[in-house]
Amino acid sequence: MIARELIPVPSYAEEVEAGLTGYPKSLPAKLFYDAAGSALFEDITQLPEYYLTRTELGILQDRAGEIAAAVGAGVAVVELGAGTAAKTCTLLQSLVKRQMRVPYYPVDISSSALAGARQRVANEVDRVSVRPVIADFADGFGFLSDIPGRKLVLYLGSSIGNFDPATAVSMLTDIRGELGTGDALLLGTDMVKKEKILLPAYDDAQGVTAEFNSNILRRMNRELGADFDLDAFRHVARWNVQQSRMEMHLKSLRMQTVDLSVLRLRIGFVPGEHIHTENSYKYTMPAVRSMLSGAGFQLVQSWFDRKKWFGLHLARV
Repeated sequence: MIARELIPVPSYAEEVEAGLTGYPKSLPAKLFYDAAGSALFEDITQLPEYYLTRTELGILQDRAGEIAAAVGAGVAVVELGAGTAAKTCTLLQSLVKRQMRVPYYPVDISSSALAGARQRVANEVDRVSVRPVIADFADGFGFLSDIPGRKLVLYLGSSIGNFDPATAVSMLTDIRGELGTGDALLLGTDMVKKEKILLPAYDDAQGVTAEFNSNILRRMNRELGADFDLDAFRHVARWNVQQSRMEMHLKSLRMQTVDLSVLRLRIGFVPGEHIHTENSYKYTMPAVRSMLSGAGFQLVQSWFDRKKWFGLHLARV
């Protein structure tokens, strides 16, 4: 008990308490991305069922030159939620053909992911200076105004889809507020498609996504002194057609009580009760246009894969 009392209270503690004491119960998706979670997500991107990464990468491989031409020379690249920059090098390679050096600012909540991004870019692209930024978007985007010169902000992987529509517009509005004339945003969105394609992408046959989802409980055990029994929860993925989103949940398999000693909190679960851990909204083009214009951006051009499963959208301030 003494050791648990010495665990420091993390900055996200209030969000966890609010989520687990609310109805329905929830946890913030940003908590997926500790070192173990970031590594698991990299594994997910390699799964045959997870079409998003390879489809977006395919667009970049086919259209990076066009995107770089549309952006123009003389930009610093700022990537929000950069992870290990697995797809970004393709675009950076096209940008360095148009300017002598590209300053690249990968931004992420995970220091281990940023270390991977720095190493990947150093190995794959010349004339790129990597300047990692550790940030939690809940604290705002003030770091953008500290970056000199004209900026291209990347928000790839359909990460914007993790936020409900109103929050997404609010977030993009905050980003827009830190940008100036000549700056641009390249936004990735996963487009609406058939349920039979969506469901396996979030519930793969190997169980990697299930492990990724349950890792959030493992993190609570380690960082909040919780005693979640991981075997007492099951990963659930479902398509919410009314909300146009994929959802991930952790379903309680029995009546149970969980203690979070750092928060001095005890949470009860009934059989079948869910913890909602993630949303991933899927978009139509009218929804994309509405979201960008609502945040004060002007959509300039969009690029898609052949099946139009995924879109990259260039928008200007």
